[in-house]
Amino acid sequence: MLWNDLLAALALLLVLEGLMPFLNPAGLKRALLQVAELPDSVLRGFGLVSMVLGALLLWWLRG
Repeated sequence: MLWNDLLAALALLLVLEGLMPFLNPAGLKRALLQVAELPDSVLRGFGLVSMVLGALLLWWLRG
């Protein structure tokens, strides 16, 4: 059961990650160039917020 859930989450991640390059490759390139200019501390902050929100959503859904 755990492996099925993990693989389903990975599959959904791949689908979502593939949307931007498929729908708007030029926009994705512009966005990535802007992200590359951000300081490391800002990227770490976004990463932390993303992890916390993801963990809370998972806890709420599976709770």
